[in-house]
Amino acid sequence: MSVNMNELSHDKIQAEIAKIFSEIEKMRAETLTINNENRWYPLIVGSIATLAIVAIVKIFS
Repeated sequence: MSVNMNELSHDKIQAEIAKIFSEIEKMRAETLTINNENRWYPLIVGSIATLAIVAIVKIFS
């Protein structure tokens, strides 16, 4: 009986470890996606600012 309980406990611990690793991989994928998106924000903001300046200059010229 003791051996069977130890095996169940060991299996439960292994399942929890696998679940934690799965969650870690999910977080890594989400972090990579967010970092890839954040890389483009300065370029987009700079482009919009440049277009706004060109539009203002064109309107008042």
